[in-house]
Amino acid sequence: MSSPLAQEFIEFALEAQVLRFGEFKTKAGRLSPYFFNAGLFNRGGLLARLADYYARALIEAEAAGRVRCDMLFGPAYKGIPLAAATAVKLAERGHDLPFAYNRKEAKDHGEGGTLVGAPLAGRVTVIDDVITAGTSVRESVELIRGAGATPAGVLIALDRMERAGPDGALSEHSAVQEVERLYGMPVVAIATLADLMRYFDSGSALAAQARPYQAAVAAYRDRYGA
Repeated sequence: MSSPLAQEFIEFALEAQVLRFGEFKTKAGRLSPYFFNAGLFNRGGLLARLADYYARALIEAEAAGRVRCDMLFGPAYKGIPLAAATAVKLAERGHDLPFAYNRKEAKDHGEGGTLVGAPLAGRVTVIDDVITAGTSVRESVELIRGAGATPAGVLIALDRMERAGPDGALSEHSAVQEVERLYGMPVVAIATLADLMRYFDSGSALAAQARPYQAAVAAYRDRYGA
């Protein structure tokens, strides 16, 4: 069963045209009937709304006992504005948490190093848009552990629930499941592909416009879904 938050978020992503339907080539070379591009949350108002969904999802996950969080970490580059904006929205909701992020290249002057922001300490939640290959999560985990802190979870916008690998040799697990299995920590998604499938049958006007793509998304899920 989808949460109201997930259904709200999908509606918001459709309104912002960040979630689109058609035919799109993914990094894996697959032709997907839908595409989610968080980089299109590129206006102040959109980013503020997006960050509030992240904040609400984290608060809900903590209340449910899924994750414990002392601070946020935003992996370069997309995770940087996401972590900063989410920290602002959490503070507005009474959860004033520190945050940090990394640079791609270390500075050899000023404060130096690759980490910027609050010192990494305690239980750290990584904030990112999606998990595809898991590279940014692996790098984040290494940085967090290297600083003596504990990677406690990952918070993403959308879980495509999609298996990796070439056709005929697909992984048994999705990228999200691989992260959970490898690092022993939860991945919390604001919405998932399962939520999107349920959204098609909602009564909203945007859902009605998207419904012609429902069969194609279902077929894609049946082929590649984890």
